[in-house]
Amino acid sequence: MSDKIILTGIEVFGRHGCSVEEQKLGQKFYVDLELNLDLSKVGKSDSYDDTVDYAQVILLVEKIVGGTPRKLIETVAEDLAAKILAEFEKVDSLTVTLHKPNAPLPMTYKDVAVKIFRAR
Repeated sequence: MSDKIILTGIEVFGRHGCSVEEQKLGQKFYVDLELNLDLSKVGKSDSYDDTVDYAQVILLVEKIVGGTPRKLIETVAEDLAAKILAEFEKVDSLTVTLHKPNAPLPMTYKDVAVKIFRAR
């Protein structure tokens, strides 16, 4: 499937991390999504019912990333992928990239991220 809905830079405050301080203080996380689905029908129908409501996808991202603290961003990414596939049946597969640009590391770096691909 080469059709995609792409959402980038979804900013959500969350409390994920291995340390108590990370879970207490929290930080901003950024999510990029590539939703793979057939857009040929909606391209012809121009009907909202034939596509995925990406505003609802973003609300789900905010709920998960801003919700229950996890130790690892890998777990948060997995939760995102599973919930999106469960709630949006038109999505055949997706790529989730979860960025944690302020991970507490003892060196200078630009970003830490995990990227996963999941399919039905």
